[in-house]
Amino acid sequence: MEITRRQFHALTAVAPLSAAAASEPPRPKRKDCFLGMHFDLHPSPRDKALGCDVTEEMVEKFLDRVNPDYVQYDYKGHVGYIGYPSEVSTSAPVIKNSLEIWRRVTARRGVSLYIHFSGVIDHRAVAERPEWAVIGADGKPDEQTTSTFSSYVDDRMIPQLEEAIEKYGIDGAWVDGECWGTRPDYGEAAAAAFKAETGIHPPPKSPAEKGWSEWLEFSREAFRKYLKHYIDALHAFRPGFEVASNWMYTTFVPERPELPVDFVSGDFLGNACISQARLESRYLAQIGKPWDLMAWGFQSARRNPVGQIHKPAVQLQQEAAVLLAQGGGFQIYYQPTRAGYLDDRLVGVMARVAGFCRERQELCHQSETVPEIGVLLSRRSLYVNGPRLFGGWGDHLDPARGTVDALVENHFCVDVVPDWRLDEIAGRYRMMVVPDWDDIGGDARDTLVNYARRGGKLLVIGAANAALFEDVLGARLAGQPRNQPAYIPGREVFANLRGLWQDVEASSARVMETRFPAFDATRSGTPAATLASLGKGEVAAFYGPFGSVFAKTHAPEARHAIGRIVRAMISPSVSLDGPPAIEIARRRKGGREVLHLINASGMQIASDYGVIDYVPPAGPIRVSIRTGRRPEQVTLEPGGARLKGNWSKGVWTTTLDRLDIHTMITWT
Repeated sequence: MEITRRQFHALTAVAPLSAAAASEPPRPKRKDCFLGMHFDLHPSPRDKALGCDVTEEMVEKFLDRVNPDYVQYDYKGHVGYIGYPSEVSTSAPVIKNSLEIWRRVTARRGVSLYIHFSGVIDHRAVAERPEWAVIGADGKPDEQTTSTFSSYVDDRMIPQLEEAIEKYGIDGAWVDGECWGTRPDYGEAAAAAFKAETGIHPPPKSPAEKGWSEWLEFSREAFRKYLKHYIDALHAFRPGFEVASNWMYTTFVPERPELPVDFVSGDFLGNACISQARLESRYLAQIGKPWDLMAWGFQSARRNPVGQIHKPAVQLQQEAAVLLAQGGGFQIYYQPTRAGYLDDRLVGVMARVAGFCRERQELCHQSETVPEIGVLLSRRSLYVNGPRLFGGWGDHLDPARGTVDALVENHFCVDVVPDWRLDEIAGRYRMMVVPDWDDIGGDARDTLVNYARRGGKLLVIGAANAALFEDVLGARLAGQPRNQPAYIPGREVFANLRGLWQDVEASSARVMETRFPAFDATRSGTPAATLASLGKGEVAAFYGPFGSVFAKTHAPEARHAIGRIVRAMISPSVSLDGPPAIEIARRRKGGREVLHLINASGMQIASDYGVIDYVPPAGPIRVSIRTGRRPEQVTLEPGGARLKGNWSKGVWTTTLDRLDIHTMITWT
């Protein structure tokens, strides 16, 4: 379709939004939002139909059926082209100004509107201004990544966002391509600043060179300064404007949230999303900021040869349940057609998932944990030994992910405890578990030893932690850790936990588990796990890898082994007679105790089975809960059906006939 410039401006002109503002209903701030939908397109010069099919009627119909608290709509993607007419930057070929339509309708309906905006990653910016590009260790400019030492943020990024605020009255920005996209910059400005700060020149290019850890932290601090700079500028330009930097202050950047981000968010995708969501939601529930996570509404083309495969509602409900049980918000990412159209079928899926979430909102959103088992998330290990400035960490996060999965499959109530909060909250937990991290540091070690001396139950995993805690384990380390086979006898077969193991000789400690060099339990057994008293508490050690192996195998006998160790140390407050696919979480909301039960049966795990449309129901399930006193009223939610049960010696017991995807037992 050929149009003249005059026709282009006529088609894309933005009518004033301020005239109707006085009569518009209030829109929720992100801290009060529970459910959202995200649409992005990453506009490019190849687009031929941007906005063509977007109408007020389509947007109204979508809002009627889905009823989100907010919408995140596309503005600028990684390609770097603005999807709307711009006076400060290059626009993609726009046919109709769809953002103006979305803003007009959402404002009428009291729905907040955020934009998807790519920050650090901007192909167009570095193509137009090569001096804005990060310089790699090879001396070559990156083709997509901007430098936090360049003027890009002031000369392009902030003006683009201020223009969006001014023209469309948007409520905030979900800034993509940020922490996970930034790279160390070997350009002259960064090298000079690093030399001035440390005296090291040139900057190191590998961990083998002097100053590597200083170089990584210097580069991280440059990103923090960049982030604070543009958020402060936007807050000054439009007070109340809200910003999230995608994955900032999640496990990707497991730091105390001190920069002025208004909310925390990230998008999870790929295979075994539920495993990722378990860890991430439990971490975010501890950081003290409003948070949500975004499920992709499809499996991407990167994981199969045919392109997008959309998820049925059942799969998205199963993924949502994991997040809702931890008190967070939920959003789903879809790509409309290049013309901006949302097919009724996809809207129908969104509506069914939204209905599922809304039924649970009152008891889920912003709930609080009932602490029982805490799993340590070690920023130090990730920053010292990880391959990047920030996540995604890939295999380096497996110690925590595998440990959480194994504990969840044992029907334990599990939280993730950031190391920067360890001293504040460890004492609330009946048990602390340290996964097989490489280096948790002396401060974390001392905090955990003191925790155990005061009566806590501590389990440390891995050869590195065995060395760090050697003086309190009641066992003598024999030689250096070695990569070796390890078979632990189980209920049916052996748990195979091959990897880096520390040989030990038990002295005052009791041997809890024994490993063998082959699947032969009659000879050459050595301690795999020990238990010793420590002050008023206990400390157990598992002398080899666990989380890092379990994340890759999810072998039942390995799960059973860790379950035996935990149950030897504490009696869980909830006992469940049901399959390992049932996940539980004990929470509080508004004076009510809430036990979440999530059925992860049939969860998507492999590319060849990219989506699922059936979750096999589980049941009957016997549930026992230590309530301390006889509950006044017990209900099954959603729906409020009265639950019958037996109460004896502080334990209330019932049987659920059937669990589909998610239910809650509540009591007062």
